Amino acid sequence: MKKTLVGICAFCTSLIASAQYTETINSNRPGGSQGAFAVGTEVLQIETGLKLGNDEHKLTHTDTDFWGIDYGIRYGFFKEQLEVSLLGSYLNTTVTNTKGITSEELKYSNFRSNTLGVKYLIYDPYKKRMFEKPNLYSWKANNRFKWRDLIPAVSLYAGANILFGDNQLMYYPYINDNLETKITPTAALITQNNWGRWVFVMNIIAEKIGDEYPTYAGIFTMTHAASAKVSIFAEYQTIKNDLYSDDIARFGGAYLFTKDLQVDLSGLVNFKDTPSRWQVALGFSYRIDMHKQDEMIKEGRKGKIEKASTKDKKEKKKKNNIPEPTE
Repeated sequence: MKKTLVGICAFCTSLIASAQYTETINSNRPGGSQGAFAVGTEVLQIETGLKLGNDEHKLTHTDTDFWGIDYGIRYGFFKEQLEVSLLGSYLNTTVTNTKGITSEELKYSNFRSNTLGVKYLIYDPYKKRMFEKPNLYSWKANNRFKWRDLIPAVSLYAGANILFGDNQLMYYPYINDNLETKITPTAALITQNNWGRWVFVMNIIAEKIGDEYPTYAGIFTMTHAASAKVSIFAEYQTIKNDLYSDDIARFGGAYLFTKDLQVDLSGLVNFKDTPSRWQVALGFSYRIDMHKQDEMIKEGRKGKIEKASTKDKKEKKKKNNIPEPTE
């Protein structure tokens, strides 16, 4: 499950794994965070969902009903640590202004956000731990707390927010077509700790950098794998912006139908009345796995971990005129 959930979360049962490529899908849904790890080379992943909610603003006397679609397309290429993605949201909104004797209704629909970005894992503390041998004589020694467990995997994310049409969806009732520029940069620091069945993800985000109203946010996601197929998560998000600031809580779960298909259900509430918010969402994540599995070899003069793919081995055999085994 980001989602990191991962989600990343990011949020998926596969977040328990410590490698870039995982045997089961590594999704950021249904949380708002991104996990530190990429999907893996030659893996194309689609993450989408429907959402329904309401915002009620006490000061502006507006009641907003909406439904929308969140979507994400992620692709790993060149290196296991590298991922490119398109993350976005589309909303259909009905705003009712209850101030005065009669109510006024306004309807509009538009893309709320579209962000094209790149994520790169700069530090992976788990890479060499998979080769450590367990203590065969002590369960306590294998499961006790170690200070190194506090050191997370770290990724950097950079992207561009692309605005289509006006931005009523972001800043209503402060409607002004010139509030935002059409393209603005975004950046994030992403960390992830894997603690057995628990995964903690943190995102520190700066959006619309250089815009008149930049946004700064922090997302903190805790995911627990209840079983091999079921994961649950809780998430806190803080948002700081001159026009809109908030504190948001998300919660929910995901179910792994197959190693490439996950479905999820989640909810959202906030802690103020300007506006007060609630939201429910139902979604799924699916990956097209074209990854060529690598074999890890513990060899080298300095004990470094070398990597050789099965494809490379076949090409080497052909060069040496070694016949392929037949059944």
